[in-house]
Amino acid sequence: MSNYFVHKSSYVDDNVKIGDNTRIWHFCHVQKGADIGSNCSIGQNVNISNNVKIGNGVKIQNNVSVYEGVEIEDDVFCGPSMVFTNDLTPRAKYPKGSANYKKTLIRHGATIGANATVVCGHTLGEWCTIAAGAVVTKNVKAHALMAGVPAKQIGWVCECGQVLKDSLACPDCDRKYSLINDELREV
Repeated sequence: MSNYFVHKSSYVDDNVKIGDNTRIWHFCHVQKGADIGSNCSIGQNVNISNNVKIGNGVKIQNNVSVYEGVEIEDDVFCGPSMVFTNDLTPRAKYPKGSANYKKTLIRHGATIGANATVVCGHTLGEWCTIAAGAVVTKNVKAHALMAGVPAKQIGWVCECGQVLKDSLACPDCDRKYSLINDELREV
């Protein structure tokens, strides 16, 4: 007996793992070999490609395709219509196949805003925030706030999501941070 919900308009291929309390909404396709954790919310019109791994507590909003080669750790938020890629030099006439896809890792707690693009082959650090519409073309540090095209770091964010001021103390949850070798560490 399954302890998850799949809307009747969605398709789930054979050989897929879906964790307890996960909800898959309208017009989605989960392809073979996908592994989706517990307590996830997969919005309308989402495609989860072959062999994709998604952790627990992940929220993927409407109109997102998670392509093969992308791995998403726990508690990640993917905003509406954000884009993942898996091939830096695609050609319809010369497909490379899954063995040649560039790997992308989205670390625990990261947030990717609406309409942002994550170019393949990069890692987004824990608790980072990618602003809406940003285009990520390089690795992102943990807790970094990234914006623009191409995305550049414009600040730091707390684990709770609040943008940090120069004091690096969160006004919402009272966490305090310090910069050590240009990396944000909680103290």
